Amino acid sequence: MNRNPLLIILGPTASGKTKLAVGLADQLNAEIISADSRQLFKGMDIGTGKDLKEYNINDRTIPYHLIDIKEAGEQYNVNEFKEDFYSIFERLTAEGTLPILCGGTGMYIHSILQNQQYTAIPSDQEFRATLPIHNIDHLRNKLFLYPAAFTAHADLSSSKRLVRAIEIAEWLSKNKLAEKQWPELHPLVIGLTSDVTLRREKIFKRLDERFDAGLIAEVEQLLLQGVSTEMLTFYGLEYKFIAAYLNKEHTLPELKEKLFIAICQFAKRQMTFFRKMEKDGVKINWFNTDQDPAQMKKDILKLWGSSFSPEIA
Repeated sequence: MNRNPLLIILGPTASGKTKLAVGLADQLNAEIISADSRQLFKGMDIGTGKDLKEYNINDRTIPYHLIDIKEAGEQYNVNEFKEDFYSIFERLTAEGTLPILCGGTGMYIHSILQNQQYTAIPSDQEFRATLPIHNIDHLRNKLFLYPAAFTAHADLSSSKRLVRAIEIAEWLSKNKLAEKQWPELHPLVIGLTSDVTLRREKIFKRLDERFDAGLIAEVEQLLLQGVSTEMLTFYGLEYKFIAAYLNKEHTLPELKEKLFIAICQFAKRQMTFFRKMEKDGVKINWFNTDQDPAQMKKDILKLWGSSFSPEIA
């Protein structure tokens, strides 16, 4: 068996990643490491899809990690994720337990697979305050003022990522980065995809269920706890749009319509990021979630067995 095996389950929102990962963990006696940038935070359950009951299978609970480790209102970055991931990965591997990394935050997963060193560069809020964060063209122009060696990593697709790229380029122009060595991984990456129309149907159904489960009340509670509207916006679409609704910027029907459209667009961006990962050399084995779930799990186990553990094949 290859040393340091890692099974990765990725895909866009509402693709059924957690359910699949739990089923595979049950079969492989594995534990799950979350690669979800929002399920880290306590009290943010409905909006992030943090259904911990999903980890219950066959009268036992699959152990999970990097969920509910931070207080709402705090921040967490890619480098912290990398540090936490490798700490858990090394412990599980030493115990002979397979880790399954599962989530839709492509940047987290990519940072592991590509061993990106720039994640260690700290955030500089004072410098960020000088940037035109809402003008993507100005941000791109500013980025290109730096030497190409400092900007080759840059993702130009959003203002948020451009701000980070400029922050990195600015830091590199004044500092030398000492590279850190991490354990070599032998990953098998499983990607979940589906017909776009069916994906939109799943997103609509899940969003409706979240509203029924008390999504708006969850955001109200976070505000009462002192989490700022600005921080809620940072935490993602559901929190951003509902905070605006509570501020009387939308009617309830407008909220639901705008949020649904935004989540569908987000899912499309996730898929674009995963395709970028492939261009960067990451091999993703894609499975269509429109097929029978039991057969899909069987096929993935067969692929895993042929790649890593012949006795499972």
